[in-house]
Amino acid sequence: MANFSKSNVPQFSVDVYQNEYLPEGGREVDAIVTVTATGGGTTRGATAAPGLSAGQGPSAAVAIMVDCSGSMDYPPAKMRHAREATAAAVDTLRDGVRFAVIGGTHVAKEVYPGGGRLAVADAMTRGQAKLALRRLSASGGTAIGTWLRLAERLLSSVDVSLRHAILLTDGRNEHESSEALKEALDDCAGSFTCDARGVGTDWEVKEVTGIASALLGTADIVADPAALAADFTGMMAKAMGKEVADVALRLWTPTGTEIAFVKQVAPTVEELTGRRVEAGPRAGDYPTGSWGDESRDYHISVRVPPARLGQEMLAARVSLVIPRGGDSVENLGTQGLVRAVWTDDMAASTSINPQVAHYTGQAELAQVIQQGLDLRKAGDVDGATAKLGRAVQLAGVSGNTDTAKLLAKVVDVVDAATGTVRLKTKVADADEMTLETRSTKTVRVKK
Repeated sequence: MANFSKSNVPQFSVDVYQNEYLPEGGREVDAIVTVTATGGGTTRGATAAPGLSAGQGPSAAVAIMVDCSGSMDYPPAKMRHAREATAAAVDTLRDGVRFAVIGGTHVAKEVYPGGGRLAVADAMTRGQAKLALRRLSASGGTAIGTWLRLAERLLSSVDVSLRHAILLTDGRNEHESSEALKEALDDCAGSFTCDARGVGTDWEVKEVTGIASALLGTADIVADPAALAADFTGMMAKAMGKEVADVALRLWTPTGTEIAFVKQVAPTVEELTGRRVEAGPRAGDYPTGSWGDESRDYHISVRVPPARLGQEMLAARVSLVIPRGGDSVENLGTQGLVRAVWTDDMAASTSINPQVAHYTGQAELAQVIQQGLDLRKAGDVDGATAKLGRAVQLAGVSGNTDTAKLLAKVVDVVDAATGTVRLKTKVADADEMTLETRSTKTVRVKK
């Protein structure tokens, strides 16, 4: 394990957990790669905000997108809580951060500062922004792609190290096509990260989680609008704790070897396979977004060419880089090795690495929850019961108590160990949406 240290950049380390032994003819190699960043500013960002000098963190720009469609007036307190939450987020900006507030309906409007520019956070601009928020009112439709495109234009107008956005919506994206939203997400991907929140219970879970996934952010439900301010404060504090953006997981494989899949498995399950960007002969980059003080786990599956007993090979080399455009890249100086060794020792070749087993179960947990809820909505009681029963079983085995509690609001658990459950006849919309939104959250394996 190697480390890298540089001013304003966390120190990264890579650990690889795997069973490298394969039986004769074996080709599948699985590994869990733990990436840890230390020396960043998450703790600092979470406790400081107004009054922090511009030199106490990397240069950053933030856009806050607030749903102002007509549905935000039902009940009227929803819009008030959205204004208060946005004000709380503005108060959490550290001095020197560029920022803007966008009001979103079927069009996107600059609420503050306006004029196609960003404000620089200090006591005066925070006050001005909060005054401007008082003018927010609810009317019109919802076209989220237009909000994202305005955020991209504003955030790209300044030369900063980190670009981040927060998006709040309470409804479905009814005033533009799904294709238009996807095009906007494709155009914005890589330009900034975005945390997305759905308030109330009238929004579409897959839309909000899809936005966060495409833009490498987090997604969650805030069922009670009164909880928005605390949620926005926490989101902005985490954003202020990020120290480096655009970090990519670079995988190099030898001739004859191919990557089966790459996925983040902690703190959430996120499929990365299709996001590969070629990075030279037999190498590809997988985006991971922005980092502060934190640790994440990735599951890498590699197919290697068959070899004779006793042979061994390097199946993949894992490193961390920051692509700078063209052939320019900043290498963060740390790497991990995934190995393959062929053996006739059955005990060695059939042993499943505990980390790999744990996260395989966690990925299946996320999948069966989604499948179970989809089947429940479609009226397939038997199919939903089977899938959600399997989810209860997996949550219990892996120690994912938070997910187990959410499942218990949708099913009556008869026997968690066998996955025997009954669908509840009445389920609150908020409970079902919370389970669906948080289905990809995982627990770390106990090492």
